[in-house]
Amino acid sequence: MLVNGLKNAVAVIDSFTELTGKIIAWLTLVMVLMTFIIVLLRYGFNLGWVAMQESVLYFHGIVFMLGAAYTLKADGHVRVDIFYQRFSAKTKALVNLLGGIFLLLPVVVFIFYISLDYVVISWQIMEKSSEAGGLPLVYLNKSLLLLLPVTLLLQGLAEIMRNLAFLFAGNSVDKNAGNNSDNSKTGES
Repeated sequence: MLVNGLKNAVAVIDSFTELTGKIIAWLTLVMVLMTFIIVLLRYGFNLGWVAMQESVLYFHGIVFMLGAAYTLKADGHVRVDIFYQRFSAKTKALVNLLGGIFLLLPVVVFIFYISLDYVVISWQIMEKSSEAGGLPLVYLNKSLLLLLPVTLLLQGLAEIMRNLAFLFAGNSVDKNAGNNSDNSKTGES
């Protein structure tokens, strides 16, 4: 019963993270195309707009700040695995569980806490670009500082629940809704 509840919660969070990842993928394409257009206009036609250049910076921020949770879900963050690669699936799940609880969760709570005043002040003054012709949306861009820990917290909780389910039930929780299971995370073959 507990394991099924954990699996359902993981599935909901994973679906949200997967959707976010797909949106980020398309935003990355838009960012690359905009960068190409900016370079083409600047060097081909001697034209340039600050707002267009700043929009690429905004897209860049969105891709990295909101893409972190998707990267966590895909197990794409850097890991020093000198010992980890030789661990059994259960030991890997335990390491992932403890890392999530004692490293990831405190870090994301800390990031949220130290960013909150910074973002609130930006919203209070409706901060705009200091550049002439720049985007008047700096406060929205700074809000990514709060969305990063929120999305990482959600996916971190999913990872913790996934590892708990594995430790209690002995089977993995599907990470990609039928594409491939948690085998890469726990070392099962």
